[in-house]
Amino acid sequence: MTMVSPASAGEPAIGTDVYLPQEDTALLIDAMDARGVRGARVLDLCTGTGAVAIAAAAGGAREAVAVDSSHSAVEHARAAACAAGRPVTVRHADLAAEHGRFEVVTCNPPYVPTPTLSHPAFHPAGPAHAWDAGVDGRAVLDPLCRHAPTLLTPGGTLLVVQSEFAGVDASIVALEGAGLAAQVIAERWIPFGPVLTARARWLEHRGLLEHGRRIERLVVIAARAPDTTAQARGRHR
Repeated sequence: MTMVSPASAGEPAIGTDVYLPQEDTALLIDAMDARGVRGARVLDLCTGTGAVAIAAAAGGAREAVAVDSSHSAVEHARAAACAAGRPVTVRHADLAAEHGRFEVVTCNPPYVPTPTLSHPAFHPAGPAHAWDAGVDGRAVLDPLCRHAPTLLTPGGTLLVVQSEFAGVDASIVALEGAGLAAQVIAERWIPFGPVLTARARWLEHRGLLEHGRRIERLVVIAARAPDTTAQARGRHR
């Protein structure tokens, strides 16, 4: 298992525009390591610090590519990969613009439901672009689910981490609608950090959170592309 040093659960990265590795990052890395990436081409979307891509390179990936739409994140990830001595290609790009075919695609996207109100009580300090994801938390998850099949080799797998509050079932339905076989393969319960704490009453009001509960369920969903190569081999036997 590749170890990371997450900040306190849910704590934003103070004084930086980059989302530091936390419990969701660790859960995604653990799930990736459990499946193994040795010899695989790996693409890490919404890479942030590059922690997942660096872990993939450490796990023997044939190629590790990290992508983020934040210039600060790209700079941070490049420096982190260099410091770790791991060969990671880091690109500045939007998720929907990414292309290529990879055996493994990972993503820790923004997924926190976000009030439309601009009141500072709902918006703690930190790199909000790394967690704010629209009223339903799916501003990035939905495009990811639609785009993922174009990034996977036959039999390739997407690993995405998200909160219960962004609709786990909605992600599975969207991924299956895109032609992938999807299921939850890992989960972890963690205490609320400052962002969810600030939005707890709002989530309660929307019926997404039981009154007084202040822990959230994180999950990793694995979505596998059909192995058309194997199917073709079977037809020619």
